[in-house]
Amino acid sequence: MSAGKQTGSEFVFIYTPLPSREAAEKLAEALVSARLAACVNIYADVTSVYEWKGAVQKEAETVAFIKTRRALAEEAIAAARKMHPYDVPAFLVLPIEGGNQDYLDWARGQVKA
Repeated sequence: MSAGKQTGSEFVFIYTPLPSREAAEKLAEALVSARLAACVNIYADVTSVYEWKGAVQKEAETVAFIKTRRALAEEAIAAARKMHPYDVPAFLVLPIEGGNQDYLDWARGQVKA
């Protein structure tokens, strides 16, 4: 990987699907305002297929990728869980193994120390 300085797993993505763009934007704005996320990328019009209560479901969803420091992941998930409309929301933590240093420096300055 030649994208920049290796940072180990200081930063992570927290992946979470939501039922709508509005719900994703509300969650994103709250996390960024609380300095629990440097940035949240929102991907609308995702189709999810899963089993729920014994039946296969197919739903349109919006996915949020929350960029934060690993040290803040649990706090960010706890804050997001309070706002999440699903009974059993998915919060999957994915490591960011590196990236361009200027972006990582910016992201570091956007979240709580």
